[in-house]
Amino acid sequence: MAKLFYFGRLIDISGTAQENVPLPAHVEDTETLVSWLEDQRGWQGVLSERHIRIVVNDEIRSGRVSISNGDEIGFLPPVGGG
Repeated sequence: MAKLFYFGRLIDISGTAQENVPLPAHVEDTETLVSWLEDQRGWQGVLSERHIRIVVNDEIRSGRVSISNGDEIGFLPPVGGG
Protein backbone atom coordinates (compact mmCIF):
# COMPACT_ATOMS: atom_id res chain seq x y z
CA MET A 1 0.00 0.00 0.00
CA ALA A 2 1.04 3.57 -0.62
CA LYS A 3 0.34 6.20 2.01
CA LEU A 4 -1.28 9.27 0.48
CA PHE A 5 -1.32 12.67 2.20
CA TYR A 6 -3.55 15.60 1.28
CA PHE A 7 -3.03 19.19 2.41
CA GLY A 8 -5.04 22.41 2.38
CA ARG A 9 -8.22 22.38 0.32
CA LEU A 10 -7.39 18.86 -0.86
CA ILE A 11 -8.36 17.56 2.60
CA ASP A 12 -11.88 18.87 2.00
CA ILE A 13 -12.02 17.36 -1.49
CA SER A 14 -10.65 13.96 -0.44
CA GLY A 15 -12.46 13.87 2.90
CA THR A 16 -9.27 12.90 4.73
CA ALA A 17 -5.74 14.11 5.45
CA GLN A 18 -4.21 10.71 4.77
CA GLU A 19 -5.10 7.25 3.57
CA ASN A 20 -3.47 3.95 2.72
CA VAL A 21 -4.20 2.84 -0.82
CA PRO A 22 -3.13 -0.37 -2.57
CA LEU A 23 -1.81 0.76 -5.93
CA PRO A 24 -3.13 -1.14 -8.96
CA ALA A 25 -0.47 -2.80 -11.10
CA HIS A 26 -0.79 -0.18 -13.86
CA VAL A 27 -0.07 2.71 -11.47
CA GLU A 28 3.72 2.92 -11.64
CA ASP A 29 4.34 6.68 -11.58
CA THR A 30 2.89 9.93 -10.30
CA GLU A 31 1.12 10.77 -13.56
CA THR A 32 -0.81 7.51 -13.68
CA LEU A 33 -1.55 7.83 -9.94
CA VAL A 34 -3.09 11.26 -10.44
CA SER A 35 -5.12 10.05 -13.43
CA TRP A 36 -6.28 6.93 -11.57
CA LEU A 37 -7.28 8.85 -8.42
CA GLU A 38 -9.18 11.46 -10.42
CA ASP A 39 -11.02 8.77 -12.40
CA GLN A 40 -11.81 6.63 -9.33
CA ARG A 41 -12.92 9.53 -7.15
CA GLY A 42 -14.54 11.77 -9.75
CA TRP A 43 -12.29 14.69 -8.85
CA GLN A 44 -12.31 16.07 -12.41
CA GLY A 45 -8.75 17.31 -12.77
CA VAL A 46 -8.21 18.61 -9.23
CA LEU A 47 -4.88 16.82 -8.70
CA SER A 48 -3.60 17.51 -12.20
CA GLU A 49 -3.87 21.29 -11.85
CA ARG A 50 -0.44 22.74 -12.65
CA HIS A 51 0.00 24.41 -9.27
CA ILE A 52 -0.43 21.18 -7.25
CA ARG A 53 2.96 19.92 -6.06
CA ILE A 54 3.66 16.25 -5.44
CA VAL A 55 5.93 14.99 -2.69
CA VAL A 56 7.34 11.46 -2.95
CA ASN A 57 9.05 10.10 0.14
CA ASP A 58 9.62 13.58 1.63
CA GLU A 59 10.99 15.11 -1.58
CA ILE A 60 9.08 17.59 -3.77
CA ARG A 61 9.18 16.17 -7.28
CA SER A 62 8.05 17.29 -10.72
CA GLY A 63 7.29 15.41 -13.88
CA ARG A 64 6.76 11.67 -14.04
CA VAL A 65 8.25 9.99 -10.97
CA SER A 66 8.25 6.23 -10.39
CA ILE A 67 6.23 5.10 -7.37
CA SER A 68 5.30 1.80 -5.77
CA ASN A 69 3.44 0.37 -2.82
CA GLY A 70 5.28 1.41 0.33
CA ASP A 71 5.89 4.97 -0.86
CA GLU A 72 4.55 8.07 0.88
CA ILE A 73 3.00 10.52 -1.58
CA GLY A 74 1.68 13.96 -0.72
CA PHE A 75 -0.37 16.44 -2.70
CA LEU A 76 0.31 20.11 -1.90
CA PRO A 77 -1.89 22.93 -3.16
CA PRO A 78 -0.58 26.50 -3.08
CA VAL A 79 -0.58 28.07 0.36
CA GLY A 80 -2.20 31.46 0.79
CA GLY A 81 -1.79 33.89 3.60
CA GLY A 82 -2.19 37.44 4.50
